Amino acid sequence: MNEQRQGIRYPLRLPAEVRWTSRGKSAGPIKGETGDISSSGLLVLIPKHLPIGTTINVTINLPVDVTKVPVKLTCMGRVVRKSPVGKSEGVSAIIEDFKLRPSRRKSAKA
Repeated sequence: MNEQRQGIRYPLRLPAEVRWTSRGKSAGPIKGETGDISSSGLLVLIPKHLPIGTTINVTINLPVDVTKVPVKLTCMGRVVRKSPVGKSEGVSAIIEDFKLRPSRRKSAKA
């Protein structure tokens, strides 16, 4: 199998909230955790099976010790791969759009 990732993935275990679209309707949110992230994709571990091709929205509070101020990252992506990881499913998604916004909550620590 050829490696098709376009960016360096950094192993980051951060709490994440995932929403998705199913049959034209929004579903979620469900709590999960990132496994790794890059500028073009991410791996998120969630206790839900999502089909390949599903559009997901992932919200992550970035570590304030890295960003210096509370920042929320919201990514819209498309599921391209999945694999079981313990009781969770590892969902790999291509990031198609993202936004960084100030957050009022304290960010997760790396």
